[in-house]
Amino acid sequence: MRFISQALFFYGQILNENFKEERAMHKTWITVIVAAIFEVAWVIGMKHADNFLEWIGTVIAIYISFYLMIKAARSLAVGTVYAVFVGLGTTGTVVADILLFDADLSVTKIVLIGLLLIGVIGLKMLSKKKEEVSGI
Repeated sequence: MRFISQALFFYGQILNENFKEERAMHKTWITVIVAAIFEVAWVIGMKHADNFLEWIGTVIAIYISFYLMIKAARSLAVGTVYAVFVGLGTTGTVVADILLFDADLSVTKIVLIGLLLIGVIGLKMLSKKKEEVSGI
C-alpha cells in the first residue's frame, strides 16, 4: 500500500512539474504577443508622430517591444520568436492601418494576412513539438 501511495505522489510531482513548465511556456508566448503589440504601436508612431511627446512614446514602445522579444528569446528558439514577433507585428500594423487610418482593404491583403498568420501559427506549433522532442 505504501508503494502505491509513493508512486501516486511521485506521479503527481511529475504532473505538477509538467504543468509548471507548460505554464511558463504560455507566459513566454504571451510575452511575444505583447511585444508584437508594442511593435505595432511604434511602427504607427514612426509614421504619425508629430511632436516631441509622441516621439518619446514611440521610442519607449521600441524599447519595450525589443526588451520583451529578447526576454522571450531566452526561453524559446530565437528564429521562431523573431518570426512570430514580425508576423504578428506586420499583421497588426496592416489591420491597424485599415481600421485607424482608412487604408484600402482588398481580398489580396486579406489572403496574404491569412497566409502570414497560418505561417506564424505553424511555426509556433512546430517549435512546441521540437521542444517536447528535445526535452527543453
